[in-house]
Amino acid sequence: MILLKTILVATDFSPASAAALTYGRELASNFGAQLIVAHVAGNLLTRPYAGGDGISFVDPGLQLELEAGAHDQLEAVISAEDRKERRARRIVLASNAPATAIVEYAESEGVDLIVLGTHGRGAVAHLLVGSVAERVVRTASCPVLTVRHPEREFVVAEPRAPGAAA
Repeated sequence: MILLKTILVATDFSPASAAALTYGRELASNFGAQLIVAHVAGNLLTRPYAGGDGISFVDPGLQLELEAGAHDQLEAVISAEDRKERRARRIVLASNAPATAIVEYAESEGVDLIVLGTHGRGAVAHLLVGSVAERVVRTASCPVLTVRHPEREFVVAEPRAPGAAA
């Protein structure tokens, strides 16, 4: 028996992430699991920035604005149905290592499944920028479902009963 109580969908708000959210929603509905939708915002406060005098400074307000914007975007992708039926929560993590942040959050919250989109970059791009999805798959202690968009979709609308209203 497969028991899923908590499903984490990691999003960067791309089409691949939207497809992953579709899968996460369906899985949460089918298993009666809680849906957590998370975004990793860059942590501006830990990046090295140097001014003309060599002193590094980032206004903490910029970080707060970045995280507030991510919360707003998450609010827009989580539906009322997600909140009601899937007990959805939105989480913004601040980190410059998205894969590590996702895995550490999943472990700390006892997540049963991570769902995330993959962009399907070519070999050269993959070599240069790496893959958050690949790192999550390699390091997560729970199962990970990666969804490539627009490849084969297996989440389909349920057929309507004859005579049902549209």
